[in-house]
Amino acid sequence: MSCFCASFRRPARSITMSRWLVFWIALTFLVRTTYCGKRDERKEKPEWAKKDIRDYNDVDLERLYDQWEEDEEPLEEDELPEHLRKPPKLDLSGVDLSDPENLLKITKKGKTLMSFVSVSGNPSRDELEEITKLWQSSLMNNHIQADRFIVDDRRAIFMFKDGSQAWDAKDFLVEQKQCNEVVIENKSYAEIGRAHV
Repeated sequence: MSCFCASFRRPARSITMSRWLVFWIALTFLVRTTYCGKRDERKEKPEWAKKDIRDYNDVDLERLYDQWEEDEEPLEEDELPEHLRKPPKLDLSGVDLSDPENLLKITKKGKTLMSFVSVSGNPSRDELEEITKLWQSSLMNNHIQADRFIVDDRRAIFMFKDGSQAWDAKDFLVEQKQCNEVVIENKSYAEIGRAHV
């Protein structure tokens, strides 16, 4: 029996060697993680980075923002703000150039455009809300996307994400009885709807 157990024993020297080996591996790992985990404090920070955050001015904040954004991937074309997107190609081949509205429609395609709409009469704020809401839903039913904002007691802004739709909306709006005026690109389109009354 003693022979059998003796074959499974390790010599004392190999146990001490394996302990030393584990110790050196652990020590090496510990030193590496400690050294790599520390910032390199020998690098000198720029002068603006040494300031207290409460003392930053606009230029310092812009530098901080640039530093934050330097490793970011660029945005997709459709995710960019409108002023940074490439303008779409204009196809003037099938366009009647004698009509300035058609030319404006093409140049405003894909760009945000606002039109000002005046309501006739003297409506209350609630009546103005109801009238413009009805117009907005009618435009939506005709696949014209428009956001509506009340400006004052008689005027509202209709904002179109696709500016070419503004002229189609104008054609609808000027035919409404309560519409007094539609202004697009500083051009006024007076009411036509009163002639139908």
